[in-house]
Amino acid sequence: MSRRKKRKESEEHMNESWLLPYSDLLTLLLALFIVLFAISSVDAQRFNHLSQVFSGIFLNGTGPVEFEQPIEEKDQNADVPSHWEAHSKKKENEVVEQAIHEMAEELKILEAIQTKVESYIQENGYEDKFSTSLTSEGLLIRINDSVLFQSGSATVREEDKKTARELAKLLEMDVPRSVIISGHTDNIPIQNSAFQSNWELSVMRAVNFMKVLLEDKNLDPRLFSAKGFGEFQPIADNNTAAGREKNRRVEVLIQPYTEETK
Repeated sequence: MSRRKKRKESEEHMNESWLLPYSDLLTLLLALFIVLFAISSVDAQRFNHLSQVFSGIFLNGTGPVEFEQPIEEKDQNADVPSHWEAHSKKKENEVVEQAIHEMAEELKILEAIQTKVESYIQENGYEDKFSTSLTSEGLLIRINDSVLFQSGSATVREEDKKTARELAKLLEMDVPRSVIISGHTDNIPIQNSAFQSNWELSVMRAVNFMKVLLEDKNLDPRLFSAKGFGEFQPIADNNTAAGREKNRRVEVLIQPYTEETK
């Protein structure tokens, strides 16, 4: 009985002896992986993912098959070769230079159109009725509304339709451009049988003036649009009669050429 008990205790003691080399082996493997990762360029996200795998293996006793395979991701912080960077900067500079060149050419064309319109204004003695200016949006032609409309009316007067048709001739351009007609009023409220507000009056004046322009069949209606701003974009003081007269106007905006206007 005593001899059998000693043999059993001896066998149990020998069965536990494999733990020591196994733990040493795992320690060595862990150290090896740490060294490999230390000398390699691995991003933080990937390293954290692999750390979870190792934690699962060595702390929780689970195998690597229970974790998703790390996905190879492009290193966002990788150094770009110097010649690639130089090439990219060169292309950017070329694009900027091309854009500046195109803007300069378009500005020259708009200036030529402005000169043509200014000549028309001077030849007909319309200096007090028409004005032009180059803006960030294009060439702006301002027309005092008293040139075209009776007070409180949105109908272009018959005697002034000739002026509108002559202006339409100036809008005939070899290179098509979008044209926006906008109506503006002073801040004196209007309410009659035709219009309940300055909004309606300004919109209809723009639309009716555009209709006269488009009687010229050489103009493309697809490039024209109309807007009404009421009294909300004044260019002068509405507290004076002279200021209100300037605010009552129709504007023709000739926009720069774009690919969309082809």
